[in-house]
Amino acid sequence: MRIPVIDVSRFTHGSPGERAGVVEAIDRAASDVGFMQIVGHGIPVATEQGLKAALDGFFGLPLDEKLAWRPSEVHLNRGYTAPRTESLSYSLGLTSAADLFEAFNVGTPASHFPGLDLPAATYPENIWPTAPETFRPQIEAWFAATARLARQMTRIFEPALGLPEGYFAPFQDHSVDVLRLNHYALPEGEVRLEAGQMGMGAHTDFGIVTILWADPVTPGLQVLDGAGLWHDVVPIPGALLINLGDVLARWTNDRWISTMHRVLPSIDAQGRPHRRRSAAFFHDGNFDALITCLPGCADADRPARYGPVTVAEHISAKLAGSRGLKLNKNAAHEAQRLRSTS
Repeated sequence: MRIPVIDVSRFTHGSPGERAGVVEAIDRAASDVGFMQIVGHGIPVATEQGLKAALDGFFGLPLDEKLAWRPSEVHLNRGYTAPRTESLSYSLGLTSAADLFEAFNVGTPASHFPGLDLPAATYPENIWPTAPETFRPQIEAWFAATARLARQMTRIFEPALGLPEGYFAPFQDHSVDVLRLNHYALPEGEVRLEAGQMGMGAHTDFGIVTILWADPVTPGLQVLDGAGLWHDVVPIPGALLINLGDVLARWTNDRWISTMHRVLPSIDAQGRPHRRRSAAFFHDGNFDALITCLPGCADADRPARYGPVTVAEHISAKLAGSRGLKLNKNAAHEAQRLRSTS
């Protein structure tokens, strides 16, 4: 499997022909793979260095200090998640051993939209650790940069799907956006895994589009192709990985792919532990946006395969699986894809 590399700066600053080339490349990647590598994204190197420093500073703390920054309730998508407390496969309705990763989540709170009466459970306030001191400004800088890029991607999606300019704007003006910082590292000398245990279990992302920064480490991220085979994905220098989520797949009636992916345990072929870091920005859309099939994505030969659902309803069912370990009964299509893997 080849993950295409696309220079998105040509959509904004290129000639009409270059702009059309970006649109065509996005459509092809979204239809064939569901993943792409983005260069020309405009995020400064200093912002990326700040992200790395924040990851290293927080995850380098002792476990008891990190545990102090857990959310008060498991369904709140904020704060620290300890290793072996989530299982992403449950979001597909399938059981598995607990995943090995630890994480820290921040997102857009309701207070950022003072004119709207948004539910605090969906837009909770962030939990900011007091150490390291630079953590919050470094993470807020990365959050803002990837939020801008996510919206740039939806502006490219519009012509790629034959939609008018600004079509997606009303669906994302109070978007549920979450940045999840992930750390994969077994304690030195610990190599015993449960049967089928993953760094992060197989899953599809929940929303519109995900922007992923990741260490170029293998074994690590793998994506599933249409034949049921897993493939390693390693970002090239300077690139960000972009993948599509369930909301966009539902919108396009699966014309575009919400690609199944997983992260292998952080040990090499000789059983030696190694570290891997990633930061996934999830742009999920407004909580009250009703997702129905987009114009031109269904016809008599390909009728709409998904019923209407709000973003909040969809995300709630997914999170109840991965974090609450309640099997999601609304992901039969995705679960079948996983059962057929090799």
